[in-house]
Amino acid sequence: MNHKYKINGHGHLLPYPEQIPRFMKERKIFWVDDDRKFMRQNDWSRPITDHSFFLNEKREWMAKNGIDHEVVLNLSQLYCNGLDQATARDAIRFQNDFNAGVQAEYPKEFTTGFVVQPAWIDDALKEIERCVTEHQMQLLCLPTHYQDPDGQWHSVAHERLTPIYELANHYGLALEIHPYDAPKMIALENVNWRFHLVWMMAQTADTYHFFTLHQFPERYPNIRTCFAHANQFGQANVGRRQQGFLGRPDLFEGTKNPAKAIRQSNVFFDTLVHDVLTFELLVRRQGVRQVLIGLDDPYPLGEMENVPHCYPGKVLDEALASKLITKEEHQAIWSDHVVHWLYGNNENLFWDRIN
Repeated sequence: MNHKYKINGHGHLLPYPEQIPRFMKERKIFWVDDDRKFMRQNDWSRPITDHSFFLNEKREWMAKNGIDHEVVLNLSQLYCNGLDQATARDAIRFQNDFNAGVQAEYPKEFTTGFVVQPAWIDDALKEIERCVTEHQMQLLCLPTHYQDPDGQWHSVAHERLTPIYELANHYGLALEIHPYDAPKMIALENVNWRFHLVWMMAQTADTYHFFTLHQFPERYPNIRTCFAHANQFGQANVGRRQQGFLGRPDLFEGTKNPAKAIRQSNVFFDTLVHDVLTFELLVRRQGVRQVLIGLDDPYPLGEMENVPHCYPGKVLDEALASKLITKEEHQAIWSDHVVHWLYGNNENLFWDRIN
C-alpha cells in the first residue's frame, strides 16, 4: 500500500474555449463560452460552477485538497448519441486527443479515459486500437446506453457490442460505465434536476442488470469494470432482481441469478453515494476491495467544497468515523483500489509511469 498518494478515480475536465475546434460550435456539438461561464450544446447550456473545470485550475484544486493523481473520464456531453457517423467520429477523435494530451503532458497527475460510440462498431474498434497503441491509454469509457442508427436505445451490456468487449479484453483495459442522456430516453418533464438525481441512477442499475445477468465479468475476465456513482440503485435492487429471476424463469433463459453476481473481483464501484448509510450497503454488498474513491469533481453533484457542508472525501471520512471501514481500508480506497481497477495485477506499471 502506498501511503503517500491519494488518487481520485472519477473526475472530469473541460477544454479551454480556445482549445475546442471551430467545427464543434458550428455544428452545435459542444463548446464553452469565451468567458468560461457556460458550456453549451445545441440549445442546452450548463453553468460552469467551479474554476477547476479547467486544467491549470484543476491542478491547483488538487494540490489544495491533497489529491496527488486524478482519473479523468470523458465528458458525458460527448458520448455522441444520435449523431451521424462522420460527426460522431470527428467529435470523439477531438475529445480523445484532448484527454491523451493531458495524460502525456502530466503523467504524474492524470490518467485519462477515451470514449467510443457503440452505434458505429467499426469506428469504435479502430478508435480503441488508436487510443491504446498510439496514446497508451488504458481506460475505456462507455455510456450506460447508446442510440442505434434507427433511434432505438440499448444498454451497452448488449450482445451486438461483443467485438468491443473482445478487443477491450484482449488489451486488458479498465472500463468505466457512466450514465447520461436520460432526457432523450425518458419522456418526462425536465424539472428539479430529476434526470441527474433519479434517472441517471436508474440508467446505471439497468445496465448493471444486463451486465451481470449475461455474465460479462466472467466472459471478459481481463476487463476491470467500474460503475459510476456506486451503481447506487443497483445495490438496493439485488433482492428484487433475484425475486423476478426465481418467479419468472421463463423470462431469464440463459442468464445468471443476480444474487450470484456480487463481489466479482473485476467489478468495482466508486464512493459517490452522498450518504454513509448507502455507503454501508455498498461495502456490505460488494466488499471493501471492490470500492474506490470517486469524487465526480468539479460538478456540484460531486464532493466539492463549494457545496455547503461538503468536501472531497466526505463520505469516506464519515464511513471511517462510523467504523464501517478501518484506517487501512480508508487509505486503500483512496489509492490502491483505484490502481488495481486501472491496471489489475500490473499495478507496478502505474507506479513506474508516475515516477
